[in-house]
Amino acid sequence: MVVSAPDLKAFLLATPFFGGLTDPGLVLLMSMLVECHFDVGATVVTEGEPGRSMFIVRSGRLAVSKRRNAGSVVPISVLERGDFFGEMTLIEMQNRSATVVAESPTVLYELTAQNLYACYKADIHAYVIVLQNINRELCRRLRRADERFAGHQVGEED
Repeated sequence: MVVSAPDLKAFLLATPFFGGLTDPGLVLLMSMLVECHFDVGATVVTEGEPGRSMFIVRSGRLAVSKRRNAGSVVPISVLERGDFFGEMTLIEMQNRSATVVAESPTVLYELTAQNLYACYKADIHAYVIVLQNINRELCRRLRRADERFAGHQVGEED
């Protein structure tokens, strides 16, 4: 379902992914989004599978996890309204790095790599803003991971 809700613009501008976009850039990206619905327990993406799109969480709650070499599942994070995921596959063109499962009824907006490239061709300024927003979020996540890792290292030495 293509997105066209009147309050969508306000929602998107309040998310880290769309922050700082001009009105024409936002309207362009809004026209590219596809609304997706997931029931409780539905797997949105699976670690290791090819990925060519990312998602913005409109509503719901999702669990992100990774598998250890031994096969056990490690919880990584929880995603809620305004969060986004899947952006790594758009940047590095690698398989999905984690599994994401809906913990409640969930509505997501999907943006494909093909549409992001179309944004690049149509509005380079909007494209650059989106990439800066993605990079900021990736840096935030890396800092949180560093802090968690350092906390575990300190805890192990005591």
